[in-house]
Amino acid sequence: MKSLLLIFCLLFSLSLSAQKKWSLQECVEYAIANNISIKQTEIQAKIADIDYKQTKLTTLPTANVSNNDGLRFGKSGNPSTGILENQNYLSVSLGFQSSIDIFNFFSKQNNIKAQEWAKLGASAQVDKLKNDIALTVTNAYLQVLLAKEQADIAEVQLKQSMTQLDIVRKQVNAGALPELNAIEIEAQLANDSANLVSARGNISDAKYALMGYMNLDVGLPFDVETPAIDLIPIEPIGELQPDRVYELALQNLPQQKINEFSILAAKSRAKAARGSMYPSISGYGALSTNYGYFRTPVYSQNFTGYAPSGFVVPNNTGGFIDVLRPLYTVGGKTGYVTSDPLGSQFSNNFGQQIGISINIPIFNAGQARSNYQRSLMAVRNAEYEAEQANANLKQDIYRAYNLAMIALEKFTSAQKAVEAAEKSYEFSTKRFNVGMLTTLEQITNQNNLFRAKLQQVLNRYDYVFKMKTLEFYKGQGLKL
Repeated sequence: MKSLLLIFCLLFSLSLSAQKKWSLQECVEYAIANNISIKQTEIQAKIADIDYKQTKLTTLPTANVSNNDGLRFGKSGNPSTGILENQNYLSVSLGFQSSIDIFNFFSKQNNIKAQEWAKLGASAQVDKLKNDIALTVTNAYLQVLLAKEQADIAEVQLKQSMTQLDIVRKQVNAGALPELNAIEIEAQLANDSANLVSARGNISDAKYALMGYMNLDVGLPFDVETPAIDLIPIEPIGELQPDRVYELALQNLPQQKINEFSILAAKSRAKAARGSMYPSISGYGALSTNYGYFRTPVYSQNFTGYAPSGFVVPNNTGGFIDVLRPLYTVGGKTGYVTSDPLGSQFSNNFGQQIGISINIPIFNAGQARSNYQRSLMAVRNAEYEAEQANANLKQDIYRAYNLAMIALEKFTSAQKAVEAAEKSYEFSTKRFNVGMLTTLEQITNQNNLFRAKLQQVLNRYDYVFKMKTLEFYKGQGLKL
């Protein structure tokens, strides 16, 4: 049974060693390629590009062809002859219409420019989200590394307790120490085992968080490269002075570009709204023709005599003579009357139209002027938003610099605390081994060293992340 367990552990360790380990760059690239929020933002950028291209086409002439085919019943105007008739006929109408703006005080041109700035702003929004995801993934990656280091410290602590228990157990069995000493070490060993289990659980939890930001299936095996923290590149603090970082951030960060494009787009929309308040000139033209088809039967008329019509005329002698009307009866069908051929009607009914249209806005309930005034307010609002964003950015950078300096001081203090705890533990171990220190005192020194190491590694990773945040504000990417 033990041999089977050993083989299983060996195979498990081999599978772990063969498992792919992700670098920070791979994690960031995967997150950017698969993050749902980024994909949605990219769709918005594509829509903005479509809107821009469509707006550019508004400067070209419009052209439309129309066709109406139908069967008419009852009394209506014949489209071919224009005569009001009471009969059924087939009608076909064809038309072509075109128009073009000649001058509109550059309203369309400014709309195109506004849409171009909006497109650039949407593209910058994608870059901003990618940067945000990169920073988030970097933080999550560092949390995995931190959890691993804490687990390593917990494992060392556990091994130390196991060694101490072995030594104390031998002394107890030899009668040199009471059983209580072994019990105290066993209690410490149980506590250290629980700490190691918790630390390893924190590794899994940190990995799940990182996989979530990457949109990676948490059911897949996953591990990250573990570079030595001493080898993580950090720029000198002299290169990360807040005033210099702020200057670079204004030039490089996507959010600042978004604000700039928003202002430019708002100004272009204001110019377009102003142009709509003035007269515009456009040209138009049209071609049209139609065809009407009918087929009416013709019957012969048979004369049968006369009958009074109800009218009379004077006979020049003081009397009147009845006016007679001829009487006819409908005879047999003699043929049909049909419309002209299609080609003839299209040619005869072909019409052309060309002209210039001048639109002068006089009064439209103040709509044009209100739109212009609102666009001016939009410009001012965009400027305020950019001003506030720059102020927030400056505050964030100075605060990040201050936090980085505090983290450095805490890390330096933690290093000194670890050195002191290691010396104390080294001396206490020597005294404990010769029976000059109680087990409880030795356990206390061991726990102090454990806590000091945990605090040191926590402060160290906190310092690294604070420095990476400052590097991020420079807009030059993140590196581990």
